[in-house]
Amino acid sequence: MSIAKLASAFAIALACSAPLRAASLQVQPAMVDVAAPGAASTLTLRNEGATPINVQVRVFRWSQSDGEERLEPTEDVVASPPAVTLAPHADYVARVVRVVKQPVEGEETYRLFVDELPDAAQARTNSIRLLVRHSIPVFFTAPERTPPAIDWSVARSGDRVVLSARNKGASHLRISAVSLGDDSGKTISFGRGLVGYALGRSTMRWTAQGGARGFASRGSVSISGQGNDGPFRATAPVVTSP
Repeated sequence: MSIAKLASAFAIALACSAPLRAASLQVQPAMVDVAAPGAASTLTLRNEGATPINVQVRVFRWSQSDGEERLEPTEDVVASPPAVTLAPHADYVARVVRVVKQPVEGEETYRLFVDELPDAAQARTNSIRLLVRHSIPVFFTAPERTPPAIDWSVARSGDRVVLSARNKGASHLRISAVSLGDDSGKTISFGRGLVGYALGRSTMRWTAQGGARGFASRGSVSISGQGNDGPFRATAPVVTSP
């Protein structure tokens, strides 16, 4: 299953007219990282609204293959409880537990989805309610894991620029605020926020649509951004395809 089909946030209209009601589900923290010998962590779910909401919590194994993100069902990590009703303005603590007994090797990566579910009774009030999905990265790590080690490359195809990160290390790199620069001073931005993750021993790609006209078509370019421990800079070769 592609992670794009289970996007980090989505909106569902429960009726086709009447006032819009804001989503009320909040989740903290935004990422879970558990180092061995630990095997569990917690999330706080909060209902900011004035009515009860039904929430579902699911865990998927998360991987990257051929530049695409993949999700697969798993029984190695579970959420407890898998479903709960949150009272108005109330907090609830859910647990994320690695139940498989084999020791962690390097780093295991999962995605936890916290969904606000439709309420049939509220749908009958003839209002539109936005339902939110929170997508939480979950990492279980061995003490001796190797840090991320990225080989970067850049490909140009027409007006698109594709940035690839091949991570030879055993642990992930969180990547944000990435921009490319060529020798002429032209830059291409992948946005100021989160670009994505390069998981351990995987390759991931991101595409910047437009803005490539006049950008370097050969040689190398500079890459700058924010990683796990702060700013990073690198250079990468440019490959141009028809």
